[in-house]
Amino acid sequence: PYPAAVEDAWAATRWVAEFGSEIGADTSRIAVAGDSAGGTIAAAVAQRARDEGAPGIAFQLLWYPSTMWDQSLPSFTENANALILDTKAIADFSRWYAGEVDMSNPPAAMAPGRAEDLSELPAAYIAVAGFDPLRDDGIKYGELLADAGVPTEVHNAETMVHGYVGYAGVVPAATAAMERGLAALRVALHG
Repeated sequence: PYPAAVEDAWAATRWVAEFGSEIGADTSRIAVAGDSAGGTIAAAVAQRARDEGAPGIAFQLLWYPSTMWDQSLPSFTENANALILDTKAIADFSRWYAGEVDMSNPPAAMAPGRAEDLSELPAAYIAVAGFDPLRDDGIKYGELLADAGVPTEVHNAETMVHGYVGYAGVVPAATAAMERGLAALRVALHG
């Protein structure tokens, strides 16, 4: 439950920045990434790193994150009964994750798209799925980042469902969509 997952990810990110060179990591090129709730957490970690001045995050790769916690977005209605993740499941997962947090005004660490300041964040690649209630959430976050001057690319895998990265290597469209995100990560970290 919140905030444990964000705190765990933050501790892991700080550990990599401090000790990553001991295991051969280039700590000058750190990215955060995740899918679904992991994408939300990665976005929260990128914001926290900016706010605390370290560690330096070079890139954020977010697959179908929940960043706005705004169920009035059209995709929540259009995909209310989507396969894999429907709005009932979102409500259940949200309740389990948020616990007692007032969701009418969630903290930015829980809903990164509601942060007061989105400027000076690392470049982002946001991947969404066409048949996902969270589709417009990720698109909206991408728009907000771009409006704040953050280099942002949003890709909508129009034929995919939430969680499609798990089908990479099996479903060609999922493989292609995952590869687009990984290609953006490679460019960000290696030029």
